[in-house]
Amino acid sequence: MVLITSDVDRFEAARPRLEAIAYRLLGSASEAEDAVQETYLRWQAADVERIEVPEAWLTKVLTNFCLNQLTSARVRRETYVGQWLPEPLLAGDPMLGPADTAEQRESVSYAVLVLLERLSPNERAVYVLREAFDYPHREIAEILDITESASQQIYHRAKKHVADGKARTEIDEAAARRIVEEFLAAATSGRTEPLVRLLTQDAVSIGDGGGKVPARAKAFEGAKAVATFLRGLFKPSEAKRAYVGGAPGIYAATANGEPAVVAVVDGRVVGITCLEVTEDGTIAAVRSQVNPDKLVRATERWAAEGHEEAPLCTL
Repeated sequence: MVLITSDVDRFEAARPRLEAIAYRLLGSASEAEDAVQETYLRWQAADVERIEVPEAWLTKVLTNFCLNQLTSARVRRETYVGQWLPEPLLAGDPMLGPADTAEQRESVSYAVLVLLERLSPNERAVYVLREAFDYPHREIAEILDITESASQQIYHRAKKHVADGKARTEIDEAAARRIVEEFLAAATSGRTEPLVRLLTQDAVSIGDGGGKVPARAKAFEGAKAVATFLRGLFKPSEAKRAYVGGAPGIYAATANGEPAVVAVVDGRVVGITCLEVTEDGTIAAVRSQVNPDKLVRATERWAAEGHEEAPLCTL
């Protein structure tokens, strides 16, 4: 079947929304792109003229494909080397999706994406469709082939799980930069005490190297342990420079709505550290993504923005 231009245009108009849904469901930009491409192929093979509500049809196909991916992903992650973390997206990336409400912004925060990993595939789908895209339960039920009351129950259960595990508060860009600057000053001071003061007592530090970049298999827990680790992590060394191919420039940024430390070598993003901040301004979690496979889109975004400012420091 040859797809007429209007059908292609109809799909392309839906693509940003589909990508934003898939990213929230899968926690991976590359997997989200694959899911949307698979949805396009199924749209291309369908009798489009007989589809009464294209948006609903596309959302159903995409969501169910993502649910299958989530089920198989759980098996793959059992053999994943070290900790698995979502792929961070820098501020302004269209895949972050709608950000008009606090619920929409929170649903794509790095902290919440990590929490969504604890949910079942159905819980994750209901939460994302309802919280981030405001789908009514009637439509969610049709997408997932469940009853409307089941959708409501799943949503309340998922929302409680997410609420119980989060410490995050909304932070604007200026505040995010101040937090990163304060964090870097403490991390590069060579002492643990300034870092301990910035951290909650039960702070955690997690890194995802995907087996391609060294990262500890277990999380560091507790302010003192995290501070000791971070002091070493932000200490310049020739070994680290040799490993990443140069001296990383360290910048303040925002990723998934959280303050982020971005390490860049010759225009290539080699690490993004997201800081989960509590209401009182302390840091509850330090999550570092250094797996190069999960930094490709961030590198593209960084290059597109044409950063010319000097780094806050160099390691």
